[in-house]
Parts: sequence; C-alpha cells; structure tokens
Amino acid sequence: MTNKFLCSCLALLLIGSGMVYGQRRPRPQRQFMPAKEMALQLYSIRDLIGDAEKYAQNHARVFKQLKQMGYTAVEAANYVDGKFYGVSPQQFRKNVQAAGLVSLSSHATRGLSAEELKNHDFESAMKWWKEAIKAHKTAGMSYIVTPWTDVPNTLEEAQTLCDYHNAVGKLCRESGLFYGYHNHAHEFGKVGNEVWYDYFVSHTNPEYVFFQMDVYWTVMGQQSPVALFKKYPGRFKLLHIKDMYELGESGMVGFDAIFKHAKEAGLRGYVVEMEATDGTIDIMEGLKRCADYLRRSEFVKPSYVAK
Repeated sequence: MTNKFLCSCLALLLIGSGMVYGQRRPRPQRQFMPAKEMALQLYSIRDLIGDAEKYAQNHARVFKQLKQMGYTAVEAANYVDGKFYGVSPQQFRKNVQAAGLVSLSSHATRGLSAEELKNHDFESAMKWWKEAIKAHKTAGMSYIVTPWTDVPNTLEEAQTLCDYHNAVGKLCRESGLFYGYHNHAHEFGKVGNEVWYDYFVSHTNPEYVFFQMDVYWTVMGQQSPVALFKKYPGRFKLLHIKDMYELGESGMVGFDAIFKHAKEAGLRGYVVEMEATDGTIDIMEGLKRCADYLRRSEFVKPSYVAK
C-alpha cells in the first residue's frame, strides 16, 4: 500500500473516532426537551387565598403545593390600595419567591366613570395607574392585565376606551411593563355595526396594548382562537388556558391547534385558570390535573422573560 493510501485510511479512522489530527471533534450535544413552564391565575384558588385573612393563613402551603404540581409562576388577582392580598408588593414577591415561583403578572384595573367616559377624561385614572405600576414593578411583575370592561354603547365611547387603554399601555411601557386586556365572551357583541373585540384590537396601538386571550371564553363567544391569531398576528403575548373545568375535559377547546399557532399569536407565556370544578373533586386536585395535562402534551414552552 502506498503512503498516500495509508494516510487516507488513518484520516478516516480519526474522523470516525472523533479525532482529527490530534484534536477530538466535539460530539453533538444531546437535545433535551425543557421542562414545561406554567403560570396559574390565583383567582382559581380564591377560596383558599382570596382575601387578606385567607392569604395569611394559607399562602405558604398553597404556593408550595403549586410548585410541586409543576407550576412555575403566578398571576395575581387581588390588587387593592397598593397591596396584593393584603400584603405589600415587596412581601408578596418574597412569598412567591420563597416557594420557587415567579411573580409574572396581575389582573388589575381602574375603570372610567360614566362622566370620565363622556368627557374623555383620564386625569384621575392616570394618577391611579402611576401608583399601580410602581406597586407591580416592586412585586416583580412583567405584565398588568385589565380583566374586564363593559361593552361601550356607542362607537364614540368605543374610541374613548381605546384611547384610554392606549394611554395606560404607553405609561406601562415607559415603566418597563407590558399592558394587556383579558376577554370574556361579551366582547364579541356589537357596537353599532362593529364587533367590539375587533374594534378594540384594531384601534389600539400594538406597541402599547396586547390581548390576553381567554381561549375558553373565546370559544364560548363562538369564535376561533386560531382564526383570531391569524387575523391579528403578534397581539397575544399571554393566553388564559382554560376549559369548562379541568383542561381537556370538555373537548370544546382545541389546545393542540392553539399552541401550534403560538408563534403567530406572539405568545410569550400562558396562564392556567380554573373558575370551578364539577363538584366531584376539589380545586387543588383540578389544578393538578390541569398541570398533568399540559406536562404530558407536546405544547411549546414560551419564555417568561419580558423583552
């Protein structure tokens, strides 16, 4: 055999063994599927921590149980007079972190009075929001979500509400927070000849306002979540993942399709919510079943890092 042939054989052997002329070729890293990240809307456990007294008695035990189930973050639902569940923003953040959870977001809002709505007057409301934003930042949250607004009576009122939400969202962005709106089913009713939800989305600034779609209430409003993702791409940074009771129970909500279109939606995180059980199990067992359902699924894992 010629020296040239021997060198070629040696080179092939070295490549096959991961060595090339004295240097070991890096082996490809094995790819592991990351653990699912799940937030919980704390309204789900209002019977356990829904007021200051219940929170003081039960939060440590309940937060620990949520962590054990696989939840990694929480969305608050009790912001009142600068406090969360009767404790300071600093203390709420410490309580959540002590259980190994993240304080992700909060449902909180200041609605406009009839007079403010009529006069397009946001001055007092903005003062409230400035204090609320400070509290939410101190609590470690990245998102504030308005959980409800009534359907406006006229298109003029509709535009005023859109202007208001744009103003709130702009204030939040200037402070490093994201601001969104959470729907129920009633937003799919009409104002004049316009569907209120469509008007709301199309007349708010994407830089300032996102929409936290509640997928269950969207289906109950006879709408397709995926169709709305396609119609308004990028507007849905957070979702409420919910069913009639525990996830997957009703068969009405197409969770696979929803998560398959997560990128199109603009999804950065999702929040599980259970408003009730069917009465055969308690709420904590229901939340465990929801967590198990998601952990078994091949759903995407959005990042909770606000960018």
